[in-house]
Amino acid sequence: MLRIAAIVLAGVSTPLLAQWLNYPDSRTPRTREGKPNLSAPAPHVNGKPDLSGVWQADRTPLSEFSRVLGTGFTDVQVDLGDLTKHFVNVFWDVKPEDVPLRPEGAAIVQQRAKTLTSFPPTNCLPSGLPGSLFFEFKMIQTPREIVVLPGTGDPPRQIYTDGRNLPNDPQPSWMGYTVGRWEGDTLAADTIGFTEKSWLDALGHPRSESMRITERYRRRDFGHMDLEMTFDDPKYYTRPFTLKVGLHLIPDSDVLEYVCNENEKDRPHLATR
Repeated sequence: MLRIAAIVLAGVSTPLLAQWLNYPDSRTPRTREGKPNLSAPAPHVNGKPDLSGVWQADRTPLSEFSRVLGTGFTDVQVDLGDLTKHFVNVFWDVKPEDVPLRPEGAAIVQQRAKTLTSFPPTNCLPSGLPGSLFFEFKMIQTPREIVVLPGTGDPPRQIYTDGRNLPNDPQPSWMGYTVGRWEGDTLAADTIGFTEKSWLDALGHPRSESMRITERYRRRDFGHMDLEMTFDDPKYYTRPFTLKVGLHLIPDSDVLEYVCNENEKDRPHLATR
């Protein structure tokens, strides 16, 4: 498990501080004390919930990491307060015997576990989906598309809501190609066209070029949003599987530029482990 700690440490060491702090947004509802009122009603634009804002996945308690991975993990990993369990393992809440992994997928996980430096973020490559959604990211909603700016240095995403179809023969990419539609007050977004170079999590669960990821966003109130992700990849998994993530708004903030290769210090340390 200490190997997992080193992988995660290298992958998420600094971008979480890349925020423009404490700049008051006039659109944010306030309490009488002037603090952001995160329980206020969700904003709407053109009759639909406005998902705009800087969001972050709810953190996993340190006690949960210690329970599953042992106390040694918390001793090695100094950034655990900024991690989620699903970044480590998308099947965190699934019994090992219930993980729907085909033998071909299991072989890839075993191969990737042999070297710490194969995890894409340790080489300044994107986390991709779903990894980039487990940290802070900014959503900018317009009438025809929603732009997602990850705070991890991953490429931006465009969720097109203008009625277009997914491409028939997409060039494989890190973030894929996404189209969205409104199902009542829920945004459903389908993404295809992934490169197999990307991992689903730090354990190395794979995704093939045929994987389809469906995200469903429901903004409950001003400061909270539910995200449900369904993964369908018949090449490596025996059935589709779903995970749910709570998101909370980071008010009066922003995401700033983050360049992984700039002053990167982790890979030399990993080479000696």
